[in-house]
Amino acid sequence: MPKMKSNSGAAKRFKKNAAGNFKRGQSHLRHILTKKSSKRKRQLGEMLEIHANDKRQINRLLPYA
Repeated sequence: MPKMKSNSGAAKRFKKNAAGNFKRGQSHLRHILTKKSSKRKRQLGEMLEIHANDKRQINRLLPYA
């Protein structure tokens, strides 16, 4: 059997942490930043764990992550 390919778009968006859970970045931090408060921008910069319902799909997209 040949190796499965990872989805390149998903590989750029999700990282696996030491516990084996996937982390993702948040949106709305690319432009129109002047009207957003410093607190909001700071909190958007944090990485979050993906929702449990999405875990199966991400594992399928990234078989070797």
